[in-house]
Amino acid sequence: MQISKMQKQIKEFSIEKGFDKSTIEQRSLFLVTEVGEMVRELLHISYHPEHEKIEEIKDRLGLEMYDIVWNICDLANKLDIDLEKSFSKKTEINKTRTW
Repeated sequence: MQISKMQKQIKEFSIEKGFDKSTIEQRSLFLVTEVGEMVRELLHISYHPEHEKIEEIKDRLGLEMYDIVWNICDLANKLDIDLEKSFSKKTEINKTRTW
């Protein structure tokens, strides 16, 4: 899916559910919360890579990653930032960077 399409879907869903009323600060805090939840799942994998329910853990991890992307897109929408344009611009910058 293109980033622009994802942003559009998230904007529509956000309006439908009333999330568009949250402030930039609130959305940022939601994002940080989701990062914490993702890290919790990563720690499960790190400490127990051979866990019998590793696929379940990875599934939860993927859902937390989705929540992070969703919050970033919603935040970008609130700030009127075109992430697809930003992504392309940063990709070009990184091509000439020394690592």
